[in-house]
Amino acid sequence: MSETWWRGAAIYQVYLRSFADGNGDGVGDLAGLRSRLPYLTELGVDAVWITPWYPSPLADGGYDVADYRDIDPAFGTLAEAERFIAEAHEAGIRVIIDVVPNHSSTESEWFRQALAAGPGSPERARFWFRDEPGEWESIFGGPAWTQVPDGQWYLHLFAPEQPDLNWTNPEVHAEFHDVLRFWFDRGVDGIRIDSAALLAKPADLRGEYADLDEVHEIYRSWRRISDEYGGRVLIGEVWLPDQERLARYLRPDELHTAFNFDFLACPWDPARLRAVIERTLATHTPLGAPPTWVLSNHDVARVVTRYGRADTSWDHANRRDGAPSDLELGYRRARAAALLAMALPGSVYIYQGEELGLPEVDDIPGELRQDPIWRRSGYTVPGRDGCRVPLPWSGEEPPFGFGAGRPWLPQPEDWRKLTVEAQTGDLGSMLTLYRNALRIRRRLLGDGTLTWLDLGPEVLAFTRDSGLTCVVNLSPAPIAPPPHREVLLASGPLEDGLLPADTAAWLT
Repeated sequence: MSETWWRGAAIYQVYLRSFADGNGDGVGDLAGLRSRLPYLTELGVDAVWITPWYPSPLADGGYDVADYRDIDPAFGTLAEAERFIAEAHEAGIRVIIDVVPNHSSTESEWFRQALAAGPGSPERARFWFRDEPGEWESIFGGPAWTQVPDGQWYLHLFAPEQPDLNWTNPEVHAEFHDVLRFWFDRGVDGIRIDSAALLAKPADLRGEYADLDEVHEIYRSWRRISDEYGGRVLIGEVWLPDQERLARYLRPDELHTAFNFDFLACPWDPARLRAVIERTLATHTPLGAPPTWVLSNHDVARVVTRYGRADTSWDHANRRDGAPSDLELGYRRARAAALLAMALPGSVYIYQGEELGLPEVDDIPGELRQDPIWRRSGYTVPGRDGCRVPLPWSGEEPPFGFGAGRPWLPQPEDWRKLTVEAQTGDLGSMLTLYRNALRIRRRLLGDGTLTWLDLGPEVLAFTRDSGLTCVVNLSPAPIAPPPHREVLLASGPLEDGLLPADTAAWLT
């Protein structure tokens, strides 16, 4: 792959705790991930993005990082991580890791030092300590301030176990510059930046705290470091409603790419999908930045479930956990959406289990839920555990080949039909669709441009630089596809030469 491999890459998100368990303790780990590298190679992805693998007390699934330069013992060792990076590279797969710069952990050495040092100390200046609490609410619910024994309060935009770092402090900048070099030196090919728009805070800690101008100098300094190494990518998790504001993160001296959450959140609606695609391309093209296309991740409801609901959009503020879903309809739409996302110009992200057509698990017993949203909402919002259930690999009953032990979250009994084993060789399975699509995508799609075709207001159709045409029928009735020589791939069978509703096809 070229130095700019990320421009058209297919990137597979690994939620490590739920991917594969190598030592039988019920938690996914590096041994499990290494053992499944052949699966990822056969799937046809270009890179893996691994969610935080650092030592953590797991107040928020590992996004409360206690040590940015080591591996959590539950996952393995730093030496194992280095072996995985080398093995992935030998298999032709790049490695992207999460870095969490907005906040740390109350178990980190820095925070322990801050508590011991007391008010007014340099150690406390690495965080946001105040004598009185502010008015901000936590993103997870409840107040964003927690009091310590000496009477001061510290800021945490997320859980109390995740104290926010003070990015006006040069020590914080130096720390993360060193963290970036630490992992780049070990062969990591990219950094996904968690909560990238939240680092800079207003001096009085009041009012709006997202997307402040000061955040951009942080990423300019990070870009200078990544450019020293070559072939490394910085990817922002930037939730912003304004594409013009998002574009500022993608200037040539800042981040290489950012997640396209507008596409993820968009309902299954032809006009709104086209508007999002056009707006995304209009934002990215002038900057020379490749768009990214994402259908799901570890924070949102599974796409099969979401597309089967009456409201197919996504909103963190209104998760609609447990809302009724027509899973057959959702499955059909998810197949079509996969071909749409993979045909668009730029890079595409696949969240583990998406390629198996896994639905959201809505019936996890309350006592087994792990997400802090569940507890901090007063046990009223189930949270994100339903999309984080361990993968089913093989067999007829749980743990479905995930590992020898009882999985950390329970798997549904009916997932026996969705295992990798059950879907392999099944020409109509979701897994076969993804494998075929990724193989064609690597040859004919990825980075580039598109030209829209007019097949009516309820059909999305465009031709890519290679000549491949993607047609997605979002109308309620079958349609005639445009003239073509061959149907390379379709999300469902054509009927008498017509493309059915909620079906996509790739044509030449």
